[in-house]
Amino acid sequence: MAESVKTLAALRRHIASLEGVPASQPHARVETGYAPLDLALDGGLARGRVHEFFAATEEGGAGAGLALILARLAAGEAPLLWLRTMAAGRAGGMPYGPGLAALGIDPARLLIGAMADDAMLLRAAVDALRCPALGALVVELRGPAPLLDLTASRRLALAAESSGVTAFLLRVGGDPVPSAADTRWRVAAAPSLPVPGNGPGRSAFDLGLLRRRAGRDGLGWRLVWDNGRGMFEGSGGGRDERHGLGQDGSGRDGGGRDGQAPLSGAVVSVPADRPASDRAA
Repeated sequence: MAESVKTLAALRRHIASLEGVPASQPHARVETGYAPLDLALDGGLARGRVHEFFAATEEGGAGAGLALILARLAAGEAPLLWLRTMAAGRAGGMPYGPGLAALGIDPARLLIGAMADDAMLLRAAVDALRCPALGALVVELRGPAPLLDLTASRRLALAAESSGVTAFLLRVGGDPVPSAADTRWRVAAAPSLPVPGNGPGRSAFDLGLLRRRAGRDGLGWRLVWDNGRGMFEGSGGGRDERHGLGQDGSGRDGGGRDGQAPLSGAVVSVPADRPASDRAA
């Protein structure tokens, strides 16, 4: 992975060094590759906008995995920045290089900014979004995050629209409040499909569209990440998995996913001998 930065000044210097890097893809939409989802979004997630993803605390790994995959699709060959607080790093663990590679993310293109608190984190996010050479930005906030109010989210949205850089707000253990996000989602881990030899299955996610500024919401999909093809597919191998959301916005009726027992939130494989605190997001 690229060297992490722990101060706002250091991050600003690094962002300034990106000015000579080619900008991310100019297309207006970030296509997921899964036709039913892209069709519902008029071609994919809008570029140069803020997209907000909510995950329960125990689903933080699933939320981080999905946010990073989407950011990778948005960034193309341009650098990818993940901003989080030092406390978030202690709570969620640091990324594991081979696990990132299994999600199609080149660790050499990922820069991690570890900020002291949420206030510094949000200032750094605005600075980062003002750099058009950045491919995409993931901003991780844990808990209620009261500083991320409507005014703060508007600053992020204006910076993203000005530069064309797409931002993915990862809200772990937080509840939705009014914001300027273009879309708002609920994400959780889903069962992996069996593979030959009883090996680890591909990363799968339950994704619910809670809100969309211009378009229909209240939809849900179960997505499987195909790293070999660099795209998502439905859990039925291309079959439309769209369904209505339950009252909790998760696409579930209560209890576990689709009536099943609750599952682990892990989506990135890690060595068995590593402590849990060091496992990949």
